[in-house]
Amino acid sequence: MNIEHFVSELAGNGLTFFTGVPDSYLNGLNNFLKANIPPERNIITANEGNAIALASGYYFATGNIPVVYMQNSGLGNCVNPLLSLADRHVYSVPMLLIIGWRGEPGTKDGEREQHVMQGLVSGRMLDLMDIPWRVLSEETASGDIAYLTSLARKNSSPTAFLVPSGVLTEKKKNPREGAYAMSREDAISIILDNIPQGTVCCATTGRATRELYAQRDIRGESHTFDFLNIGSMGHASSVAMGIALSRPDRHVVCLDGDAAAIMHMGAMTSVSKQHLPNFLHVVLNNGAHESVGGQPSAGHRISFTEIAEGCGYYTTGHPVETAQELAAAVRQCLDSGRASFIDIRIHSGIRSDLPSIDMSSHEMINLFKQELSK
Repeated sequence: MNIEHFVSELAGNGLTFFTGVPDSYLNGLNNFLKANIPPERNIITANEGNAIALASGYYFATGNIPVVYMQNSGLGNCVNPLLSLADRHVYSVPMLLIIGWRGEPGTKDGEREQHVMQGLVSGRMLDLMDIPWRVLSEETASGDIAYLTSLARKNSSPTAFLVPSGVLTEKKKNPREGAYAMSREDAISIILDNIPQGTVCCATTGRATRELYAQRDIRGESHTFDFLNIGSMGHASSVAMGIALSRPDRHVVCLDGDAAAIMHMGAMTSVSKQHLPNFLHVVLNNGAHESVGGQPSAGHRISFTEIAEGCGYYTTGHPVETAQELAAAVRQCLDSGRASFIDIRIHSGIRSDLPSIDMSSHEMINLFKQELSK
């Protein structure tokens, strides 16, 4: 689809304010908005529920209908604000949701474990929430935009597009960007070099899972110590914390991403209530939503270190930027006797020959559980 024309059609129907969380199925749209829409009218939020609330505030203040974009996995983050804030029985907020349809039945992506059920139930979830929707296609886009906008305005409630693969997509690029010396894969390798044998690693959604998996193969090491969080963005640190609590005899390292950590940052406060000397939480911080197209996060604009200290973590007092700093920080944190945290500043980019994970989620989790049962 001609994305400029699509955005122009939205504007022609009075929709000129955008907010949400980027998705690779929408990366053409997200990149166009980044390049052409002022940042105060295109706001990337921490999670999709935040976007629904922010869009509601925009509507209350202006009377104009906002657009909220997301991957369909983000619908779970939206259910509460959609039903208890925007719903016509509560504050009646018209908005247009643009939702990347991962796992669409009958497609190749529909066979991927983390997308199967999400793809099957996306339309049903919208139906249950009484949100009218259409599948976006180039042929019917103009009429469907007008219809859904008119319906949102008439009923003063949300409407939605489900967007299949390829409709608002452009080819993802993975160039190196940023001044920091380390890549994410460099940082993962250095961490593996400096943790004890048998340490459990929990990797966040996206590139970190593939890079941890690739590093194990490169090093001839087993995958049995690793939990690869292929879905559920933002929850890897909580999975890791649950393991650390249950197995105090094992070191547990969470390889988190900046956008993922931000998405459910409240999870970081849980360490204030627990004694977790075996838990190390690292954020691989490239300041971007790299897995879905490289749109900016707030990762390089905030102080994760100060936030972590306020939540009860031990830290080294500053972000680390070099291999030497990272190696020393890992050893220092492991010896701290407390739950610890490292903000690792890295550049974006991924090598072109990075292999895919060649194990199923069931194979991986069965091996992992067997290891934890020892």
